Amino acid sequence: MGGAPDNPVWVRQLTEVVAVCQAGHMVLEIAELTIRSGEEDSFAAAYDRAAHLVGDSPGCVSIRMTRGIESPSRFVLLVEWERLTDHTEGFRESPSFQSWRDEVGRYFAEPPRVEHVVDLHVSC
Repeated sequence: MGGAPDNPVWVRQLTEVVAVCQAGHMVLEIAELTIRSGEEDSFAAAYDRAAHLVGDSPGCVSIRMTRGIESPSRFVLLVEWERLTDHTEGFRESPSFQSWRDEVGRYFAEPPRVEHVVDLHVSC
């Protein structure tokens, strides 16, 4: 059996995900943030001050930050967007994004790892 790109089932599933995304179904942004050791509480306070910059953005449905128990320097930001472009074009290209980064970015130990996902079974 070939690798994922040659696998017809994988290609069909990817095509369906892209179609769902393009159809305007909600998208979940998952951002893994590694914060410099010893600065976690300062980061959490900065997040509290800046969360509204994301949450008030057009297309943002919800925003939630989680913190690792076993790895307290690891935070995971979960943002639900109405459409992918609400994040990638709307928020990322807005002055609010720069304000967000100015507030929380100074605590990053490395660049965030960000990806977008959609539910497998979308009820329309």
